[in-house]
Amino acid sequence: MSQRNKATHPATGDTTPGEPASRAEIRESSDSDTGETRAVTTEAEAGAGSVTDTNSSAGAAAVTRVFGIRHHGPGSARSLRHALEEFRPDAILIEGPADADPLVGFVAADTMAPPVALLAYVPDSPARAAFWPFAVFSPEWQAMRYGVEHAVPVRFCDLPATNVLAADDDARGGGSDPLAALASAAGYDDAERWWDAVVESVPDSAAFDAITEAMTALREDARHAAITPPTADAPPQLGATAPTDTEVPDPVVLSPLDAPELLEKPSTGNGFEFPAAADRHEPAMAPLIVDQHTLVREAHMRQVMRQVLKGGTKRLAVVCGAWHAPALVEPLGPAAPDMRLLKGLPKTKAALTWVPWTHSRLAAGSGYGAGVTSPGWYHHLFTETERPVARWLTKVAGVLRSHDLPVSSAHIIEAVRLADTLAALRGRPLPGLSEVTEAVRSVMCGGDETMLRLVVDELVVGETLGGVPEDTPTVPLAADLRARCKTLRLKQEALARNIDLDLRKERDVERSHLLHRLRLLGIGWGTPTTGEVRSTGTFRETWTLRWEPEFEVRIVEAAVWGTTLRTAAETKILDTASRDDVTVTALADALEMALLADLGGATEGLITRLEAAAALDHDVTHLLGALPGLTRTLRYGDVRGTDTKALAHVADGLLVRICAGLPGAVTGLDTDAAQALRTQIDAAHTAISTRDDEHATTEWLATLHRIADRDDVHGAIGGRAVRLLCDAERIDDAESARRLAAALSVGNTPAAKAAWIDGFLGGRGLLLVHDRELLRRIDEWLRDLNEDQFVATLPLLRRTFGSFESGERRAISQALRDTGSAPTTADGPAAVDPIRGQLALRAATAILGAAG
Repeated sequence: MSQRNKATHPATGDTTPGEPASRAEIRESSDSDTGETRAVTTEAEAGAGSVTDTNSSAGAAAVTRVFGIRHHGPGSARSLRHALEEFRPDAILIEGPADADPLVGFVAADTMAPPVALLAYVPDSPARAAFWPFAVFSPEWQAMRYGVEHAVPVRFCDLPATNVLAADDDARGGGSDPLAALASAAGYDDAERWWDAVVESVPDSAAFDAITEAMTALREDARHAAITPPTADAPPQLGATAPTDTEVPDPVVLSPLDAPELLEKPSTGNGFEFPAAADRHEPAMAPLIVDQHTLVREAHMRQVMRQVLKGGTKRLAVVCGAWHAPALVEPLGPAAPDMRLLKGLPKTKAALTWVPWTHSRLAAGSGYGAGVTSPGWYHHLFTETERPVARWLTKVAGVLRSHDLPVSSAHIIEAVRLADTLAALRGRPLPGLSEVTEAVRSVMCGGDETMLRLVVDELVVGETLGGVPEDTPTVPLAADLRARCKTLRLKQEALARNIDLDLRKERDVERSHLLHRLRLLGIGWGTPTTGEVRSTGTFRETWTLRWEPEFEVRIVEAAVWGTTLRTAAETKILDTASRDDVTVTALADALEMALLADLGGATEGLITRLEAAAALDHDVTHLLGALPGLTRTLRYGDVRGTDTKALAHVADGLLVRICAGLPGAVTGLDTDAAQALRTQIDAAHTAISTRDDEHATTEWLATLHRIADRDDVHGAIGGRAVRLLCDAERIDDAESARRLAAALSVGNTPAAKAAWIDGFLGGRGLLLVHDRELLRRIDEWLRDLNEDQFVATLPLLRRTFGSFESGERRAISQALRDTGSAPTTADGPAAVDPIRGQLALRAATAILGAAG
């Protein structure tokens, strides 16, 4: 059940539908090696999973019972809880990292709310991490809860995280799922459906004996890997599968025909039995394989069992994946072979803690597969013991109604009836997820798969986020985040939600600072978005918040930069800015982010670095790219209370260098380069206009005037310079008309003319609607083009007019159709409409009479 983050996802060998590996175990030892005497107990309460240890410290027989469970199975969890209450152990061992024992005590905290996960990571390399997730319906969680509620010692018995994190994940053995083999033998094509029908829907503490017996049969026929003794030059690899040699039996292909005893499982004497196969002609399955990793894990489990029994435990309960149960219920045998397997294992430093988890991360399709594809359904089964089907379908109706879909009480009643009928036809005691889903599809959704998908996403999987106590051991950075979230009343939630921040309020400003700092550290809890409240000012921000469990690992990774969010963000942004290959644009963006995050300790260093980089950068395009970001930061001082005086000096210095170098940089450009530079000029013009500084505006417009007066400038830039000067009222309409006529003169090529028009009109279709003289000139130029010239200029003209809004294009067409391109004149008297005149006179008379 361990889930490895990123490329270090550890295979565990646990027997759960949806997990990739299935393994068996072989013995290489015998009781005669050490003379130890172990025998299966005959006590009725011990069952098939009990052993008697005659070598305990007190000399009396110790009873051990092994419970082979399915991780994250509500039926297994409920059955295990009943079995523990019947068995009443004085010690409990659970499959999990053995070095996580100190964290068990936190399970008793009131604020510990599953789903949660054990997180183990390498302090010096936090990206190498592993998770062990638990839900409220996980048998292991219920075992821990039983232990803390009854003051029973609880320990983990699997390989420590120090070994798991040091393992090589690229060399793991494969094979098929043992539960798939049992499901196939029982006539099911889906192991999930089989387990749900046999165990989850019919919880019974006696099921553990039958499951262990079935797993024992599978392990006897499984393919065994040779045990490779470790040497000094070749220590054991946890994930390695030993090569097959002559001593290893040939692969066994397991099918219902090969194992007929699995088709009709005999009763265990307590009412539990496996269902008979519906079809005895299933295709052969891939062989079940045991690799050395499984053998090492089980050896460690046995060693922990020996240690606990030696300490005086009389009634030991062991909770493990069903696949491992046969290796633990047999006589444990001598310890020497297990010690040889465990000697020389790779090891690294590891830190462990509890972190919140989500139901979606328990689903196999999420990338953090933990062997259950319907955690929301399983949570419902475990928590709702009375009429679970009716209550589930009531929840389904609520989900559909929340999406404005018509679902009545009659739909719920008919869906319950259909689910019960399907279960009866299929010989099931209660409807399972498949029957309930088919009832929802048919009755509530009318066969609409889109509606059904809503139910699956929001209920069957769900997005419940767990919680951990505040005093859970963690890195200082995570503790600072928890404290800040509590102060600012920001709740970590799995479902996405939008929040609008009013930056005129102190708390919202602090929230904005927090979210921006997290983004700088690579923790994308908040994503800037467009809010429903429209605002053209700088005092409002809208964020979409969605917490992901993997952010816990990123927090650990970011802890290397500092112990608080502010210091960590400042250190990281200064480190990024100090790199030799950083550009002026990147530094301007970093400075903008520093102001947004209120990183006063980094601002001065970024400004100094930006000044130095700008002084050495002779590329005008780099300086142009940095200017808009700097200008935006100058606006934040009014709303956020940030001192931006030093930024004005930097922005003025950039503008001086841009104005000096831009007239020379606009010459000799091809079409693509000219288009890119025009985009930068537009952004810089908008930024300077927004800044509203008279000196900066004057210098910038003077530079544009010099560009517009040059004859060797690409038309896309020359035309745009004229347009910007006209908008700023530095060129009147007559002057712009003269320049347009010059650009469309005979001396220029059709492509150059089209480029000039594209620069002059780009994105401004309303000019042609309101300026009929301009429309007439362009129309005449187009009509004078011959066919070859028109075809040559058509692509550029299509791009120019295609950038206009559809309403603008319709208005231009209307203007050409109604009045043509010629300007209107007042040569003759306008026609008088007597009827409209009378209406106007009556309205004026009524208004004057009312005023009198």
